[in-house]
Amino acid sequence: MKRIHLLSFSCSLLLSACASTTAEAPAPAADKTRIEAHMLFLSDDSLEGRDTGSKGHLIASQYLASNFQQLGLKPAGDNGSYFQQVPLRQSKLIQQSPKFSLTSNGSTVNFDYPKEFTTGPSSHEGKVEVTKAGLVFVGYGLVSKEFGIDDYKNLDVKGKIVVMLPGRPDKLPSEEAAHLSSLKARLAAERGAVGVISVHTPKEEKTRPYSNSLLYLNMSRVRWLHKDGSAEGDYPSLKASAYVNTDAAKVLFKGAPESLEQIFAKIEKKEVPTGFALSGEVNFSRESEHKAIESQNVAAVLEGSDPTLKNEYVVFTAHSDHIGIGNDLRSKDKINNGLMDNAAGSAILLETARLFANSTNKPKRSILFVAVTGEEKGLLGADYFAHNPVRPSDKLVANVNLDMPVLLYPFADMIAFGANHSSLGGVVERATAKHGIKLSADPMPDQAIFTRSDHYTLVKQGVPAVFLMTGFTSQDPKQKGGDIWGKFFAKHYHKPTDDVAGLTKDFGPIRYDAGALFADINFAIGEEIANSSERPYWLKDSFFGKLFGKEYNLEK
Repeated sequence: MKRIHLLSFSCSLLLSACASTTAEAPAPAADKTRIEAHMLFLSDDSLEGRDTGSKGHLIASQYLASNFQQLGLKPAGDNGSYFQQVPLRQSKLIQQSPKFSLTSNGSTVNFDYPKEFTTGPSSHEGKVEVTKAGLVFVGYGLVSKEFGIDDYKNLDVKGKIVVMLPGRPDKLPSEEAAHLSSLKARLAAERGAVGVISVHTPKEEKTRPYSNSLLYLNMSRVRWLHKDGSAEGDYPSLKASAYVNTDAAKVLFKGAPESLEQIFAKIEKKEVPTGFALSGEVNFSRESEHKAIESQNVAAVLEGSDPTLKNEYVVFTAHSDHIGIGNDLRSKDKINNGLMDNAAGSAILLETARLFANSTNKPKRSILFVAVTGEEKGLLGADYFAHNPVRPSDKLVANVNLDMPVLLYPFADMIAFGANHSSLGGVVERATAKHGIKLSADPMPDQAIFTRSDHYTLVKQGVPAVFLMTGFTSQDPKQKGGDIWGKFFAKHYHKPTDDVAGLTKDFGPIRYDAGALFADINFAIGEEIANSSERPYWLKDSFFGKLFGKEYNLEK
């Protein structure tokens, strides 16, 4: 009888042990000291602000690749490496070159650069010249079947320069309007225009004074290159480009069916102006110089455990670049370290990768980590990746993007831009709730932030995406998270004080523990996406889902 009891006890222990091996182990926890170490390295002065194409950014890329390799992640870049090289062309305007004049009724008006107009470099030609080009006013220059807009209706702009208002009509939702506005140059080029003139309005002056544009006169333009050497987003047929001050622009409308003052009055009444031909002819010229530069995305993959689902990928992105060394004569410190923007996001990307690599519950789908370059130059690395994905685009099931989490207070809520467009909203809400954090709605809908970071390049390829950010409430009742976030943005964003010394002076110790919480939530989001039998899908009423979604990722 004693032996039977011992045998039964032994069997029960064995069964218990077997059960413990098959049950899911608890999720690993993020480490704030690792977040801190990554952030301190990536924002160090020695990297000189990680400007796209700089040695400092190359060092940052090597650091990211080394960490991925140490975690045992497989390289997913070019030729079996961790790097996806991004060919770029840097263009710079020769400041003495811009010339812009209008001839009408036998008299010529010469516009003063940069007092009355500004322009940028050409990405495709050294010297550009347009002579005797006619003008056509095209309202906001928008076209959208979805919203019943066609600002080019009944207008012939072939061989002419289109004159347009910046921005959008008030009736358009901000995110949708931001997308439509990004197409203005393409729409003009497709209709045969040879140039675009944008008019600075009194409404713009209130929020973004014309004088602000003078701060960017010497800024170069960078575009990524296709294999044939053409620059993405560049339209060679659009030779003339100018942004004209309000008073100077009035001359363009002399003798027109409506004066510029009348058009501005319509805007104030929230009316939408319609287009018409303008009198007079424009002569325009400028010169640019070009330089080929290279930068790199860093890509690594953790292979999934399911024989079928491992061929699908959850994509995590964060941009590794910042804006480099500044030229503000008022500041002794010229290095823009980018501690929050985006050493913080890159650190959380690395810590998320570590959590997946060390988890005993391997994800069914594969996880693709991509640190992209050139975000500050116009989402360049992300857009190159979106057009040249390292894995088939139809196998990219979702993108979770990390850009500038403000780790200056213990956040009590999180914002997921794009959560209202796809099933990822529910995923994020469940992941945040698991960690006692609330998912809040977009607190700045007028800013159209969903269209302004790296994930948006994948959205345009049909991939559901969310962009995660710390919310505006704090777990500390003595702090107002929104005020802290706002102060950071107003005082430290894109400035040398986005570093440990500058932020600590204003806000106290950096909250690396908040970064660890962010990484834990990020891991939970990725884990659910990776293990779900159903891939994420666009919601039926999503503008972006209707526009970009594929039949395999739309709500049924």
